[in-house]
Amino acid sequence: MTPSPIRRPAAITASPSRPCAPVTARTAPLACSVLVSCVAVAVAVAAAQPAPAPGTARAPDAAAVAAPMPVPAPPPARRVPAPEDRPYPGTLELEVDLTDLERRVFSVRERIPVAAPGPLTLLYPRWLPGNHGPTGSIQSLAGLVVTAADAPARRIDWRRDEYDMFAFHLDVPAGVTALELRFEYVTPVTAEQGRRTVTADLLGLQWEKALLYPAGHYASRITLQPSIRLPTGWEFASAARVAARDGGRVRFEPLSLERLVDSPLFAGRHARRFELDADPRGPVTLNVFADRASQLEATPAQVEAHRRLVAQALALFGTRPFRRYDFLLALSETFGGIGLEHHESSENALGPGYFVDWEGTASGRDLLAHELVHSWNGKSRRPADLWTPGFDVAMRNSLLWVYEGLTEYWGLVLAARSGLWSEAFARDALAHYAASYDTARAGRQWRDLQDTTHQPIMAYRAPLAYPSWQRGTDYYTEGLLLWLDADTRIRELSRERRSLDDFARAFFGGRDGVLGPTTYRFDDVVAGLAAVAAEDWRGFLRSRLDSTSQAGPLGGLARGGWKLVWRDRPSAFTRTLDAGQKRVSATFSLGLSVAREGGRIVDVAWGSPAFAAGIAPGTMLVAVNGRAFDGEELLEGLRQAQRDGQPIELLLRRDDRYSTVKVEWREGPRYPHLERIEGTPDRLAALLRPRG
Repeated sequence: MTPSPIRRPAAITASPSRPCAPVTARTAPLACSVLVSCVAVAVAVAAAQPAPAPGTARAPDAAAVAAPMPVPAPPPARRVPAPEDRPYPGTLELEVDLTDLERRVFSVRERIPVAAPGPLTLLYPRWLPGNHGPTGSIQSLAGLVVTAADAPARRIDWRRDEYDMFAFHLDVPAGVTALELRFEYVTPVTAEQGRRTVTADLLGLQWEKALLYPAGHYASRITLQPSIRLPTGWEFASAARVAARDGGRVRFEPLSLERLVDSPLFAGRHARRFELDADPRGPVTLNVFADRASQLEATPAQVEAHRRLVAQALALFGTRPFRRYDFLLALSETFGGIGLEHHESSENALGPGYFVDWEGTASGRDLLAHELVHSWNGKSRRPADLWTPGFDVAMRNSLLWVYEGLTEYWGLVLAARSGLWSEAFARDALAHYAASYDTARAGRQWRDLQDTTHQPIMAYRAPLAYPSWQRGTDYYTEGLLLWLDADTRIRELSRERRSLDDFARAFFGGRDGVLGPTTYRFDDVVAGLAAVAAEDWRGFLRSRLDSTSQAGPLGGLARGGWKLVWRDRPSAFTRTLDAGQKRVSATFSLGLSVAREGGRIVDVAWGSPAFAAGIAPGTMLVAVNGRAFDGEELLEGLRQAQRDGQPIELLLRRDDRYSTVKVEWREGPRYPHLERIEGTPDRLAALLRPRG
């Protein structure tokens, strides 16, 4: 914003009819003397004014009006009460109508009992578990009307808090024993508005989007009775337990607000269930919803791989920290992608080819493994600074490299042990991650791994112009490489007798059917590792977490018996990853990736040859060496530059301007692979091998 010019001389007058001359370019040399004269006259005029009558306030002078003053905070009675470990009196009733598929709107009716008249604050959930940040979608709440439950015509006014936009204050009148709330949760109808959760064929309900709750209580001490109304003929799945069903109306058993938010719901017209483990101590079910019934056709071998996933996870941790577990899996072109953990379920969304294009969609098949692991790492046990008593209390993320990084590691390992991935495919994934941090993450020079754990609070999953330099959620895959390093180190120290599996069972095992969370701190992680193998684990972890070395974290690969090498053909992992993202990748050569349709450059690696040539994300790649862009033409251009030793020539369009740039790269296509280090133990094969 451009600051306003100073107008003080024009505002202070010597007399009602003769203002002082304003400062202009022509009169600037006299500005100081004019201003002094005006101020002197103003003081004299003010002194000559009669004193105000007793009880009458004098109008402030212009200088006082212009000076900024802090606005005092609201009185304590209007502030949001902090959560306390005490039960809320009575059970809240929550009804969510999910039938408006055309307008993509959820209609909510909520009944909140009140014990006494007086001030009451209602909150919309803001700090959400699994998101690790303040991601509550308050902007999607609309139409809020509060009335007395026993007198619906008696409307009760609410006032949004001046400081906390997620808080609503109201005064409960005498004689009112319960409030009735009606409002809508307006879901995104386009991708630009957010993740789409309602389509013509399936939907997802995260309960925290469709409720308000009374402030001043732990979320675990507020009880709700939820219910839904489904579209005709639809099926659903949720970790919340059903009390009664009558057609499309479903009533669930009462549960705490904490558990309700941890029990989302998927529903759809095309659904199928696969029992993965029938053990009554904690059965596991895969609930699949799809755009079309044909997309649900899983082969026996595919189902068996998911059964082995559960078996391998149970073998790793040794216990079931859930009463039952429900995978919620959506297969869709239009339903928004997601992978979000909950204690007894997980929300997962992948493309429609998950079963019917099994090989082509392989790169996403570790998602269910990752989310299942979170039942132990993240839900049963959670970092102490990530646990909060309510959804209005800020989280801290210092241990996300354990919560997410270790989970990402075991997700890859379990995908391989179960057969969802082959061992070779898992090695390809490790090669891709290792190459990303060794050659295409310039941001490691200034931002260490520990600092990336703040990213969900700074900007949750926000698109970055240059992620290789800015760094985003690197605590996932760089964290994976850290834990590979730790696993291979334990195996080395113990002469192959112990591994990170022993840490998993001891640290996260818990007890069957006992829901958490219990919490842990950095010192607990250090002690847990030391109990498995003697080592300076504090120094080991901190040297990797706090490093700003440009060299990538490849120690675990080397100790595992493998090294990073480059070849001119992509690995199976790279091929399926690029196909799934509908892009052509030259990340490890030119340093850019391009959308296959339309030629938009979606990423440019900081410091790469493309970056040095002045290419920026968002630019359109029109032609390569004079030929219209397509994926094959870009790869052929790389090969031609290698053959003739000439730079590759790109025709670009940025807004309404065209330009031609030459990119200096003569090594041809380059893709990461792993190669055995002769004469060393193959610890990587050992850790990817199934247990039992």
